[in-house]
Amino acid sequence: MWVCGARAQELPRLAAKLAGGEFEYTIKRGDSFSSIGARYGVEPAVLAATNRLKIGARLKPGQVLRIDNRHIVPTELNDGILINLPQRILFFFRNCELVRHYPVGLGRPTWPTPRGGFQVLELREHPTWHVPKSIQREMAMEGKVVKEEVPPGPDNPLGDYFIRLGTRPYGIHGTIAPLTIYGFRTHGCIRLHPDDADELFHLVKIGQSGLIIYAPVLIAKLGDGRIFLEVHRDVYQKEMDAMTIIHGLADFNDIGNMIDWRKAQVVADHEEGLARDITAKKDGRENAVK
Repeated sequence: MWVCGARAQELPRLAAKLAGGEFEYTIKRGDSFSSIGARYGVEPAVLAATNRLKIGARLKPGQVLRIDNRHIVPTELNDGILINLPQRILFFFRNCELVRHYPVGLGRPTWPTPRGGFQVLELREHPTWHVPKSIQREMAMEGKVVKEEVPPGPDNPLGDYFIRLGTRPYGIHGTIAPLTIYGFRTHGCIRLHPDDADELFHLVKIGQSGLIIYAPVLIAKLGDGRIFLEVHRDVYQKEMDAMTIIHGLADFNDIGNMIDWRKAQVVADHEEGLARDITAKKDGRENAVK
């Protein structure tokens, strides 16, 4: 894992696990690249390209798509929640094991989700949304009806579950807009698909700790020796150069000779947001650094 702000000598060990997988998905009525991508944590354009389709292609019920939603698990916690902002994935750990992982919706670039540690202070089912003053001001500026609170029900943006994080007004909650998952469109809160919010709500406990990080570039060395690279857009504009980070991690962990640097450059350029195998062939012919 590489956390924004860490100095070179503070770079930790490589990640060692992937979450997600490769599988087939059968189209249902009403599906789109956007809805499927939001549900499984894949950019719609990447999903279309994986299946050699155009992003505007019409999907038909019964049609089968290939989905690759492998993501690098940035680091492992003893217990609790880890959220990597550029990755838009929430990881839940128990007894040092990854129990669940979910795609999430996060704060827009002009209203970013804050980084740092937190504790779960409150669990609310069928919550009332007490609209923050800042959002009330935004409602007024946009000519909308200003609401101070929204009761539980189908119009409540929090959905059916709210997990309050620390003393901040931010939390993890469900949504009535599932298409916004795996995007950056919130006022800083963390949105989950309604089914995932239900599941996580019943897994977490008050007092449980968590961590929110900013790591757009991740490298994993798996137990079988393969090297995976995952690169995301620097959405909050921390001015982070992917190849500089990749070289720093490779040098620090002495794996430069295990990487196919041409593949690494392609992954860095495309910023697909998925874990890609960049292991060099054993003969080393594809391992040159450009």
